[in-house]
Amino acid sequence: MSEWRAIGGINEGYLLELYERYLADPASVDPATRAAFERSGPPAGLDRAAAPAAAPANLRAVVGVVNLAECIRRYGHLAARQDPLGSEPIGDPSLEPRTHGLTEADLRALPAELVGGPLAASSGSAWDAIEALRRVYCSSIGYDLSHIFVPEERDWLRHHIEAGTFRPPHTPIDGVELLDRITEVETFERFLHRTFPGKTRFSIEGLDIMVPVLDELIADSAHAGVRHVLIGMAHRGRLNVLAHVMQKSYAQILAEFKDAMGDQPFREDLGWTGDVKYHAGARARVREDGSAPEVVITMPPNPSHLEFVNPVVVGMARAASTTADRPGPPVVDRDITLPILIHGDAAFPGQGIVAETINLSRLRLYDVGGTIHVIANNQLGFTATGSQSYSTSYASGMARGFKMPIFHVNADDPEACLEVARLAAAFRAKFRRDTLVDLIGYRRHGHNEGDEPSFTQPKMYRIIAEHPTVREIWARRLVERGEIDAARADALVQKYMDRLQQAFEGVQQNAPPQVAYPEPPPRGTARQAKTAVPLDRLQALNADLTRIPEGFTIHRKLERARERRRTILDNPAERSVDWAAAEDLAFASILADGIPIRLTGEDVERGTFSHRHAVLHDFHTGARDIPLQRLSEARASFEIGNTPLTECATVGFELGYNLQAPGRLVIWEAQYGDFINGAQVMIDEFLVSGRAKWGLLPSLVLLLPHGYEGQGPDHSSARVERFLEAAADINLRIANCTTAAQYFHLLRRQAVLLTVDPLPLIVLTPKSLLRHPLVASRPVDLVEGRWYPVIGDEEAEANAGAIRRLVLCSGKVYVDLVTSPLRERHPDIAIARLEQLYPFPWSDVKALLDTYPALEEVVWVQEEPENMGAWTFVRPLLEELLVDRVPLAYVGRARSASPSEGTSTWHAVNQ
Repeated sequence: MSEWRAIGGINEGYLLELYERYLADPASVDPATRAAFERSGPPAGLDRAAAPAAAPANLRAVVGVVNLAECIRRYGHLAARQDPLGSEPIGDPSLEPRTHGLTEADLRALPAELVGGPLAASSGSAWDAIEALRRVYCSSIGYDLSHIFVPEERDWLRHHIEAGTFRPPHTPIDGVELLDRITEVETFERFLHRTFPGKTRFSIEGLDIMVPVLDELIADSAHAGVRHVLIGMAHRGRLNVLAHVMQKSYAQILAEFKDAMGDQPFREDLGWTGDVKYHAGARARVREDGSAPEVVITMPPNPSHLEFVNPVVVGMARAASTTADRPGPPVVDRDITLPILIHGDAAFPGQGIVAETINLSRLRLYDVGGTIHVIANNQLGFTATGSQSYSTSYASGMARGFKMPIFHVNADDPEACLEVARLAAAFRAKFRRDTLVDLIGYRRHGHNEGDEPSFTQPKMYRIIAEHPTVREIWARRLVERGEIDAARADALVQKYMDRLQQAFEGVQQNAPPQVAYPEPPPRGTARQAKTAVPLDRLQALNADLTRIPEGFTIHRKLERARERRRTILDNPAERSVDWAAAEDLAFASILADGIPIRLTGEDVERGTFSHRHAVLHDFHTGARDIPLQRLSEARASFEIGNTPLTECATVGFELGYNLQAPGRLVIWEAQYGDFINGAQVMIDEFLVSGRAKWGLLPSLVLLLPHGYEGQGPDHSSARVERFLEAAADINLRIANCTTAAQYFHLLRRQAVLLTVDPLPLIVLTPKSLLRHPLVASRPVDLVEGRWYPVIGDEEAEANAGAIRRLVLCSGKVYVDLVTSPLRERHPDIAIARLEQLYPFPWSDVKALLDTYPALEEVVWVQEEPENMGAWTFVRPLLEELLVDRVPLAYVGRARSASPSEGTSTWHAVNQ
């Protein structure tokens, strides 16, 4: 018998079929199976049926029972009563006994043990066990698990589902307390509907149980060791969650609904715009009950671009779980944080960012120990139905490919919803995997409260109009059980209505909502940043960086390069520090200053252009070595890794990491600069406008390779014009530096300013110039220099009075200009570089213009087409500085729909 104990489910059915064939003709099965039958006797299911010599008909019934039980476990969700509006389940023939050749008499005649699992022990026959199995798998909960291939996960789920570990009476629910919570949720919406008719709030009604579900997830996770919960959600129910989970005061929310300015000044000087109330974020410290530890709950703000907050939240969770204040790689404790993402039922399958984010979940750089996903499923996307929104059977269908358990649950069954929440939290805690709760409800009003839903869904909304709320359903159930009387349920409604009315009356007539403006740093903070590093310190860092561990063999081509790197600081006046060396030394000195670094992106370990080699690989064994993780002077961690080919989710993740850990230097590098196009929503909605809308203070660094070298339209431009168009007030730093020393000081300045003057930094990095002699810098430039927003023409300074034309440019085109044969023929021309595009360096440019008293013309030169690059941004600023003193001209490519030519020959002609 021992040989068959590990075989169950549909495999046991197959084994029984083999045994039936063996009894009829031993030669009909393979020799190994025949030997096993001869050695161990009949399979376990047949033995339990006490029929080792059973007739073939009985064997078929045994096989049928085993298969029927397996089908109920796998496909029972298709018959579950998931829709509170009463639509018929999908159903499946495999759930019917007759499909397996079974009758009721067959089932009653066979033992319950054939069904297996915890339910078999309490059942008298296979009929009883199958009916018990139906009550579990075809109830208000649809357990969608057939795609779970890991045996340990599947067995754990089935055991706890069938044993009822997380449902009463095994885990009690305080029915009256639950009613109190649901009443609090419902009356909040009813009060707002009555007090502010027609005002948009994206009501939670129809999915009221989502708040108790969040309560359960947070409480269970707190008991399991979680100390920081991060919640991402769009609009539906957000105000209710802010009030009842995030503990935002009724007074503050009501003041926002009143929409009064009062005496509060509009801070135009800060570029503050604020945002609508249902985009707001919050942070709270809560203790779910007396025995639970305190938990910090954070909900970042969310734009109307549904689901794009997902990677931001998960990135925040990664940062919150990471300790980075020690050398080497950071230490990640995945047990102390929990990200919860609340999705819309149309948005979950419709927005690709959802799949991008889930794809990160098991990758080393992004693993947070599992995210709990909740689909707030109101069965409509604005006016679109499920059949118009997704091609799968469920809104959650896409998640099956990621092998996470999916629990579909009827939002009108509070006990079932809490059971699912407990199961999801327990699974996530044990297996550190993503889990999904498909909370199926409805939407009581239109998409917003001014919308008329019956224009497009008249049948559905006739049902909804007559459908009781979940509070009414649960109150009636408690009355029927004798746990409460109807008068007490009504009294709870009045209690919360009175509380809201009192809060409303307490809001002064024109009292504005509280706004936390992000105050700007003192003027000149960035210019005062000290970025120079003593030579002896640089030499010590360089020695560490170029040291190879004993027994480690690097590629011979890299060996030659590293030999050269060892001597780059020997002669302080020699142009010996190239771009990669400057970056390496900048990172090393930042780590020595105690500032952690996280560097990710497409091919960052080696560098797209094979220039960085921050991760070395042993030529014989493939072992990895990261010099920046073994620096003797480091006082903080260094993390680096290649990202999947996903710009939007990875940029969003790094942005979230940066917001959660503002004291760490967080950098994302694109393979080519134009790849940032794939993250445009993150740029527009979070990076450049987050400060003005929500008071966010991002300092994320984007390294975007940029330069016209004939590689075609898709590998030339980082689309700097888009960043410049979005640059306003205090929101960005944009640099296009042309020397290794400038890059060194730029990185160090960003690290110095992280906590005193944080701004995102966009760096247009070179490609062909990475190894160009003119880009290399002297060690003394690192030791004594600083960041220069504008670099003048050193050759022209001695003859400043004779300069008639000043050529201004930015980036790689400068090298093309100064290396042109025409340069020597025109001693009356000066060529200067604008290294910092934003904030525009007014005083530096003015000082440059004043250097040349005989100036007759200023020319802006760029590689990019006239409608791209920096020209449209700098033109009005330069005209204002020149004040009709001299004419301003443009030299560059003509306006174009495409960034560049498609062939290298055509490029060379134009260049």
